Amino acid sequence: MRKFNIRKVLDGLTAVSAVASASSAAQQQQAGNRETEIQETLQSEHFQLCKTVRHGFPYQPSALAFDPVQKILAIGTQTGALRLFGRPGVECYCQHDSGAAVIQLQFLINEGALVSALADDTLHLWNLRQKRPAILHSLKFNRERITFCHLPFQSKWLYVGTERGNIHIVNVESFTLSGYVIMWNKAIELSSKSHPGPIVHISDNPMDEGKLLIGFESGTVVLWDLKSKKADYRYTHDEAIHSVAWHHEGKQFICSHSDGTLTIWNVKSPTKPFQTITPHGKQLKDGKKPEPCKPILKVEYKTTRAGDPFIILSGGLSYDTVGRRPCLTVMHGKSTAVLEMDYSIVDFLTLCETPYPNDFQEPYAVVVLLEKDLVLIDLAQNGYPIFENPYPLTIHESPVTCCEYFADCPVDLIPALYSVGARQKRQGYSKKEWPISGGNWGLITQSYPEIIITGHADGSIKFWDASAITLQVLYKLKTAKVFEKSRNKDDKPNTDIVDEDPYAIQIISWCPESRMLCIAGVSAHVIIYRFSKQEVTTEVIPMLEVRLLYEINDVESPDGEQVPPLPTPGTGSNPQSIVPQSHPSTSSSSSDGLRDNVPCLKVKNSPLKQSPGYQIELVIQLVWVSGEPPQQITSLAVNSAYGLVVFGNCNGIAMVDYLQKTVLLNLGTIELYGSNDPYRREPRSPRKSRQPSGAGLCDINEGTAVPEDRCKSPTSAKMSRKLSLPTELKPDLDVKDNSFSRSRSSSVTSIDKESREAISALHFCETFTRKADTSPSPCLWVGTTLGTVLVIVLNLPPGGEQRLLQPVIVSPSGTILRLKGAILRMAFLDTTGSLVPPAHEPWREHNVPDDKDEKDKSKKRRPVSVSPSSSQEISENQYAVICSEKQAKVISLPSQNCIYKQNITETSFVLRGDIVSLSNSICLACFCANGHIMTFSLPSLRPLLDVYYLPLTNMRIARTFCFTNNGQALYLVSPTEIQRLTYSQETCENLQEMLGELFTPVETPEAPNRGFFKGLFGGGAQSLDREELFGESASGKASRSLAQHIPGPGGIEGVKGAASGVVGELARARLALDERGQKLGELEEKTAAMLYSADSFSKHAHEMMLKYKDKKWYQF
Repeated sequence: MRKFNIRKVLDGLTAVSAVASASSAAQQQQAGNRETEIQETLQSEHFQLCKTVRHGFPYQPSALAFDPVQKILAIGTQTGALRLFGRPGVECYCQHDSGAAVIQLQFLINEGALVSALADDTLHLWNLRQKRPAILHSLKFNRERITFCHLPFQSKWLYVGTERGNIHIVNVESFTLSGYVIMWNKAIELSSKSHPGPIVHISDNPMDEGKLLIGFESGTVVLWDLKSKKADYRYTHDEAIHSVAWHHEGKQFICSHSDGTLTIWNVKSPTKPFQTITPHGKQLKDGKKPEPCKPILKVEYKTTRAGDPFIILSGGLSYDTVGRRPCLTVMHGKSTAVLEMDYSIVDFLTLCETPYPNDFQEPYAVVVLLEKDLVLIDLAQNGYPIFENPYPLTIHESPVTCCEYFADCPVDLIPALYSVGARQKRQGYSKKEWPISGGNWGLITQSYPEIIITGHADGSIKFWDASAITLQVLYKLKTAKVFEKSRNKDDKPNTDIVDEDPYAIQIISWCPESRMLCIAGVSAHVIIYRFSKQEVTTEVIPMLEVRLLYEINDVESPDGEQVPPLPTPGTGSNPQSIVPQSHPSTSSSSSDGLRDNVPCLKVKNSPLKQSPGYQIELVIQLVWVSGEPPQQITSLAVNSAYGLVVFGNCNGIAMVDYLQKTVLLNLGTIELYGSNDPYRREPRSPRKSRQPSGAGLCDINEGTAVPEDRCKSPTSAKMSRKLSLPTELKPDLDVKDNSFSRSRSSSVTSIDKESREAISALHFCETFTRKADTSPSPCLWVGTTLGTVLVIVLNLPPGGEQRLLQPVIVSPSGTILRLKGAILRMAFLDTTGSLVPPAHEPWREHNVPDDKDEKDKSKKRRPVSVSPSSSQEISENQYAVICSEKQAKVISLPSQNCIYKQNITETSFVLRGDIVSLSNSICLACFCANGHIMTFSLPSLRPLLDVYYLPLTNMRIARTFCFTNNGQALYLVSPTEIQRLTYSQETCENLQEMLGELFTPVETPEAPNRGFFKGLFGGGAQSLDREELFGESASGKASRSLAQHIPGPGGIEGVKGAASGVVGELARARLALDERGQKLGELEEKTAAMLYSADSFSKHAHEMMLKYKDKKWYQF
């Protein structure tokens, strides 16, 4: 496990905190000491950072292995990662430090160990008997490249084949080389004039361990006698070999070739194959050879007692099947089944009832590792159905574009989402239990519900149960089904969608208590959803189109006059911004032919059947304005108690009453300031040849807009999947060594850049809006990319029927606060320093079947505010916590005095800031672009944690990183995997108990019975004393320059060191004892000396040593 250099910054010990406390003290004096002192309970010892678990499909898989007794699956990747899977809920992630690709994996079956071979020619022995597997030994080959490894069942000698065609033998106990070497020239002798190529296969004869079958790439196969050190037989074929497999009786083997053929050989007939099969070749008349096919990359030959053997292979399709998906072929008797896969096949393994190669194999399933999926096929059922995969491997089904994490949700949420999601499950899976069933679950020490929501490029949203370090998909919502899809490329009826992924989700706003969900997509669309357990058919989809533009001119202002600085309450600055519901605007172009007043997507006009789950309440779309596409939405907020949704972009802000389906506010950002604009900007008139702005996105080419131009959404042009952050609208701030660039195109002037102030944060709350306020009231706080915070007052009608009839009145309050850098997050604390959550309405079933209940429904609607502020006395105050890219401030309300201030970073910028609860208190957690994770106490903003965690290497991390309550955080570590981490000391201490165990003690099945006659007359399996052949006394020492032994960190000292970064003192002592006991080996004197040198462990370690004294080598 990676160790972090944790720099815990104690209050008053650093210059930063000294300055902060000095300035805050001065500010407190200035405020007249009116603020009551809040006792803060969080200290730096409450914080510690460590990775917890990694979920999802292993990115770029390259190798596969299975332990048939322990029933554990291992997958290696091209980046040196190792993922181990047991029963559902038992998963483990490890990483090779070198980052080299894993080319092969071999389990030491039922021994709790695994050998990995890497592309940098190293071998590693992993100990799986501890919850976090560690490397015990490594061996680095210096002169030869590793191409294939083979470890016979219950053997400690590993055969390693190389590119030069030689075979070396490694003792897995000591990880040293034997002096016994099989040289390529000795193996082939005069059978071939040229080099036979690299080793592609090694295996011992199932019935005679003394005979080794060696496959060379060129087509030569050699049966080598280990005792006599010479070849018994040589089998030559003129086609290159990809793989070899034995029949369990050891009399036949099968080879797969590069021309799409299989050759079956009798061991004692080396002159020609017993049979040649072309599984996918067209049989030509006149007895000619079939046409060559694509290479068969792998073949397995598995026998059954009751019937015909199975021949299973990947590849081998004929060349005329262009566009055919990758296939796995299962040949059984006279039947051949071709199973199509969604992605290319990396590797496959047949799961068999026995670990013994010399017994009937009785195959029951095939594990197929695909480039982006893991498939298990049931061989026992007709039609070969697949097993339903219980692992959370579908995170990347469509690329993840955004992510939100909620810990400590209402307890009824997960069952509610599960019940609606259960109806979405596919049918036709195998009825059998999932066969990968090894390991044991850890102890569940966390009892609170956790939910992860992922937004995807295809417009889908997935809800995941993430409680107690597991992950399980609950429910999937497809947001794209509300829009018309064009039939073909030529048919674009009234729409102007982006080139790629027009429905991609950019922002998710979710209220767990009321279950209201709001999403913003890349085509400048917002959809509001309500949760219901009833199925409904919506005849007409409620829809609004909003004309949100930056420029103001005489034509578009009300009554032909210039818009006043503060618009009249309840009206938008554009009267034509409200388009009649469900009727898209008819004017698709303005008088000069520029596209105008049309949205990017077309909403369906046919009735929409909506299943139980999330159902559409309202669709809002921004429209084109005078040939310029709508700008991407940069911030979004929904509030169920007020019945409002608000969103903003670089043009301005719009607020919608989703109950009355009306636009309440539609203002340019400048208009929010009124006469208080510090930048003295003048609104510009629209230029007719206006260039469509990319809103600060890197890679978007800005060109003159023409009516045929596609909608320039963040994923169009050259953006591919790079969705932007709101902060990308800021002036030039470049991060070296990555693609995360803030700079706008050079064609945009600095004046335009400054005037294009985007809305970057929105927060509904009940607080003091002006300095003179004596009581809190509902309002919206708005943060911009230029560091300004503005407050909008909400005047809500009374609840019940009046809420649906009377208008909501909104008006800017005139309150303006300023910070350095774009505003990221806002929150409010009460007098005691507790978080004041936004008001919300508790969830209730909205779709009541009877019409008579309509009146009751509106009467029942009582917006519930959980804010304690409503009962506060006039003298009591609140605190606003505001976090920007550069600093954080705590402002006392209603006085608006800044009482605490902390400059978070000078040279970098904050990517994500969240106000979260931890240990019955709250703190501000920040992730910076320079890779630092920091936490600050509230309200005093004392630094509590500052850890260099990981540099921002791509936009994916920036887009998906999020903190949540109870010290949890996550981000997308690869396109297919979520990495979870914790910054809580308590969780770090409990992590060891929460992790599942991979290894469980299981009896090895009995060896097959040889039978009376086989025992009497010979036959049956021949055993071999490998120690006698490969040991140092018989074969001598190997050349020292050939390979270098490296002790792994999985030894006793390594475990102690690795543990130090994870757990507290008590847990460390317990772990060290536990792991020491497991690994006391045959080198008792040396081990005892190490143990006695550690006084604190001597007594317990000695007892452990005695307990394990007579165990075999592999039990340590």
